[in-house]
Amino acid sequence: MPKILLFGAGGVGSIYAYILMQAGASVTVVCRSNYETVQEHGFTINSAIWGQGIHVRPGVVRTPEEAKDVEWDFVILCSKAMPGSKPSTADIIRPAISPRTAVVLCQNGIHIEDEYASAFPNNAIISTVIYLPVTQIAPGIITHGHLEWIEVGTYPHNAPAAHKAKVVELAELFRAGNGTIHVYEDVQVCRWNKLITNGSWNPICALSLSKDIDFLASSPLSTSMIQSVMLEIVKIAQAAGYMDITEKNAETHLDRVLGRIPDKGVYPSMVADAIHMRPMEIEAIVGNPLKVAREKGVKTPTLDVVYALISALDQANARRRAEGKS
Repeated sequence: MPKILLFGAGGVGSIYAYILMQAGASVTVVCRSNYETVQEHGFTINSAIWGQGIHVRPGVVRTPEEAKDVEWDFVILCSKAMPGSKPSTADIIRPAISPRTAVVLCQNGIHIEDEYASAFPNNAIISTVIYLPVTQIAPGIITHGHLEWIEVGTYPHNAPAAHKAKVVELAELFRAGNGTIHVYEDVQVCRWNKLITNGSWNPICALSLSKDIDFLASSPLSTSMIQSVMLEIVKIAQAAGYMDITEKNAETHLDRVLGRIPDKGVYPSMVADAIHMRPMEIEAIVGNPLKVAREKGVKTPTLDVVYALISALDQANARRRAEGKS
């Protein structure tokens, strides 16, 4: 029976706990604010795919330190990607990492794998891209929409055969639990494709406190602004060697939102973080792509402005948190 530790037991972590437990894995989740509720009652999942009122009862710990006496087959990170944070997430999970453990990154962004590869040079690092509309609406209470799939591959893509075998093992577990998973030789192309959406809608909707469809309707300039950011991300991806990322990808992402019914817009996850003054994944989804742009000589005038503004908002919220304001 595979032993799996999930770090970040919110909406995404709860769904993956359910899938992996369905597959017969032994699953423990690291809970923070929802620890008491999940320990006593587990998760209740209301899913558009699997049904309503699903009860999931994984093991529960408060920290990876509490899980250090188990040799975990997989440690799956479903927390936000915060490059440069102190302590780093790699440092926090270190007590739970043994020589057999594969570290699985279910996180957004570009170039987020390096800190884990550096911290655990002999362990398999599995990078993923997830599509999972899910929200924890109250501690332990989860709502899940009509979408569920995950794209996976090793980091780096030419990792040793033993590391690639861990990807196959993880894929088999997801399929056994009725999850949808696709294995890629180089999953970074999937990361860049999703970044077209994350790097544009997340910061812009957070800055405007808008749903995606509402932002588009807000002014005659809104659609062209989103297009500009998306196309700049495409140029960065191509400069980084991912020529399969094209303007067509950007058109597809934009058309998906343009085709929505006006009252069915979406708040990207960064909007809630902005409203509640929580730290935002700015470096992972905006800062790191801009670093690549600078290295490759790609001009990104619109994304530069977005980065400057969202960084200022994040720092203002940090000051307000420190002052105890809401």
